[in-house]
Amino acid sequence: MPSIKTLIRNLGPGLLFASMAIGTSHLVLSTKAGAQYGWIMVIPIILANVLKYPFFEYGIRYTTVTNTSLIEGYRNRGKAYLWLYTFITLVTTFTILAALYVVTAGLLINLFKVDGLSVSTIALGLFIFISAVLIIGRYRFLELSLKFVVTILFIALLVTTVLVLFKGQAEAVADFTPSPIFDEVGILFLIGLVGWMPTAVEASSWISLWTLEKQKVTKRRLPLNEALQEFNSGYYMTALLAIFFLIIGWMTLYGSNTILSDNAVTFADQVVQLFTTHIGKWAYIFIAVSAFATMFSTCMTAHDAIARVSLDILKHLTPEHKDYSGKKYFAIGIIGLAIVNYIVLTAFGANMGLLVALATFISFVMAPIVGYMNLKNVMSDDLPKKFHPGKGLQYLTYAGIVFLSLFALYYCWIVLF
Repeated sequence: MPSIKTLIRNLGPGLLFASMAIGTSHLVLSTKAGAQYGWIMVIPIILANVLKYPFFEYGIRYTTVTNTSLIEGYRNRGKAYLWLYTFITLVTTFTILAALYVVTAGLLINLFKVDGLSVSTIALGLFIFISAVLIIGRYRFLELSLKFVVTILFIALLVTTVLVLFKGQAEAVADFTPSPIFDEVGILFLIGLVGWMPTAVEASSWISLWTLEKQKVTKRRLPLNEALQEFNSGYYMTALLAIFFLIIGWMTLYGSNTILSDNAVTFADQVVQLFTTHIGKWAYIFIAVSAFATMFSTCMTAHDAIARVSLDILKHLTPEHKDYSGKKYFAIGIIGLAIVNYIVLTAFGANMGLLVALATFISFVMAPIVGYMNLKNVMSDDLPKKFHPGKGLQYLTYAGIVFLSLFALYYCWIVLF
């Protein structure tokens, strides 16, 4: 069993996964789950993390053993797999990143009282700053900086959670009626919570590419058990922080009859204001830092990952399989994404909700398919049989595919009919 010292040295893909996953799914959905439905929503949060675990684990397993990306594995299974994943990435590229930067810019303005600057101006500043950090520092600096950011985030959230538990649950108003979970509104919320918890399934290839980059930077390939232990530490942290956010929502908002905004920025501001009313103004900094660090780290990791995925897809789509992993191409990818998403942000600002809804629809519908593609990769001859997932993990995978398929079918029914 690898030691704690070895685990800390190996921190990388699992850490990046945690900082990427702890975004709106945690800040908005987990907090809202506790605020509207109470502690019972810990069940779907744990269920989603357990049933989706194999899909992400396979990104580490496949790449650590084969020294190739999941995307190359899709190409090996057939061009149809690769084109399908390309389509999903294309939709993500032009929507999710712009939405993340809008939310982060709005949080910066609201939480830290930045006056005189618009959301788009702040977003442009974030695009420039994060792009420069990623291009100059590349993977090594990203990993190092996120160790710092995630540590601050974890401590701030831990302190926040302890404070609300120590203070006790806010007293329910006299006319409070719990929101029903199994009406249409409740089921749609459950679909969103499960769909984005801990994150979208297509992000499994992001972890795969971070694993390759970690190997390149350290000039060392980890044994599979060490690589999985490192990933598991990040995955467990992601699940734990989701529960922290749930507790914060439950203890401060449940029973208050507060109408919560669907806008992530307004929602975060509501949570912060209500939290300080419940605990005291002196505690403002803890929840404000937690909220902003959550979204800032997500922006950094998503920007880095989508650039890497786009370049890797391009490599495997071209007949000559030209390598686009060099510094020059990475810089072009980062800057290109920043420009495109800033244009989307400014041109479609009023319709960003529709674009994100489209990306959400595609992500939910394709989740069980991507999960099945990942299973095909790790069960293929690309890996020696001794590295194939065990029967228990395979059964959990099938359970996850069925679970996500049922949610996807119901979501399609609600949206289309």
